[in-house]
Amino acid sequence: MEAFLISIENGGLGLKDVAGVALARNNSDGRPFVAVLDDQHQLILARWVTPEIAESGKDMIQHGPKKH
Repeated sequence: MEAFLISIENGGLGLKDVAGVALARNNSDGRPFVAVLDDQHQLILARWVTPEIAESGKDMIQHGPKKH
């Protein structure tokens, strides 16, 4: 999760107009995913994560990854 968030922050994925990252769940089956949103709150990238990663990454999503 940390490497993914740092990559997004550094522009490593080539995404434009990234405004935020959210942890969400699929409405139909409850599977967690990380959503990358633009400044209009539109989804520009999503990646499924395991429940364990979702649980352990909640704080990192909310506060950002630690800078190394």
